[in-house]
Amino acid sequence: MQGVYFRAYTRDQARLLGLTGWVMNRRDGSVEAFFEGEKSRVEDMVDWCRQGPPTAHVDHVELHLGEFRGEGDSFEVRYG
Repeated sequence: MQGVYFRAYTRDQARLLGLTGWVMNRRDGSVEAFFEGEKSRVEDMVDWCRQGPPTAHVDHVELHLGEFRGEGDSFEVRYG
């Protein structure tokens, strides 16, 4: 769901966990994110996404696992 600062909260949580990657809104109203880092911290981040920030309502989390790609050195919010 958009409009509840989900991206900003996600960015802050990912940075707190030392993850790299990105988060962005999709046109259909969903949020897409890419996380890289230590496996247990990525798992913690996915668990956080299942709840989201206090103002969010999370209906579904779809997870796709892949190999480490080393895409960046920070976590950012991407725009359209």
